Amino acid sequence: MSPPLRWEADGRHWPHRAASRFVEAGGLTWHVQETGEGPPVVLLHGTGAATHSWRHLMPMLAEQHRVIALDLPGHGFTRGKPAGGLTLPGMAAAVTALLAVLDVRPVQLIGHSAGAAIALRMVCGGFAVPEVIGLNAALMPFPGVFAPLFQGLARALVRNPLVPRLFAASARTSGDTERLLVRSTGSRIDAEGVRCYAMLLGNSHHCGGALEMMAGWDLAGLQRDLPQVQPRVRLIHGAKDAAVPTSAAQQAARLIPQAQLNVLAGLGHLAHEERADLVAQAIFADAAVPA
Repeated sequence: MSPPLRWEADGRHWPHRAASRFVEAGGLTWHVQETGEGPPVVLLHGTGAATHSWRHLMPMLAEQHRVIALDLPGHGFTRGKPAGGLTLPGMAAAVTALLAVLDVRPVQLIGHSAGAAIALRMVCGGFAVPEVIGLNAALMPFPGVFAPLFQGLARALVRNPLVPRLFAASARTSGDTERLLVRSTGSRIDAEGVRCYAMLLGNSHHCGGALEMMAGWDLAGLQRDLPQVQPRVRLIHGAKDAAVPTSAAQQAARLIPQAQLNVLAGLGHLAHEERADLVAQAIFADAAVPA
């Protein structure tokens, strides 16, 4: 397996590098980016991504908020593994511990894809926040017989140390990251974003973290708890999402007591990277808390 990404070398041209710092919390060394002033909001990226995915949206939100973004455990430049592993509860507890060290009490948790699931698991675990915003939120398990099949396959893959190497080698040699993103997400993003994804997916340590996260994911348990969610939840979803269909967002919205769903036409799973301006407008519109 290739060594973890090195900030001094691999992070030289990382988006918003000047906003980055490293924080010790819960036995991990976290890569954290912070910018702006005002009521704090926390950004949680999805599986296989990192803080680069907020490169366009973060400065827009920072016009009215203190914005804190982080690389999740097993991803990007964060080092270490939570006590609960890269499971949904383990990730939620780890992020909660980090925010306690940072002394941040956010007015919004904004999560993309699996990051939205982490935010809602935090809420179900007692984390107090007025509002959760899920961008192309991955909250529903695969239907029927496919759920255990998918998770069983992910567990089998993560147990084989050769698999992350093969994934990373394929990403490095094919030079086809952009096509992979379009096929798997339905989104077309800018060259800087493609460059960052190519670097991440070309690193076997990062690929291993993403696979381990998928192997330990329990969306069925989260689904059972969604009716107990107390804060308001706004789901913003790209209509062309190739990873999480709009029907899954509709199903989640029906389960959450105070949920709203806003579908953005023409955008895919990485809607916040395609058209951050439209996503920012949707976030600021009808906010539950004052900006």
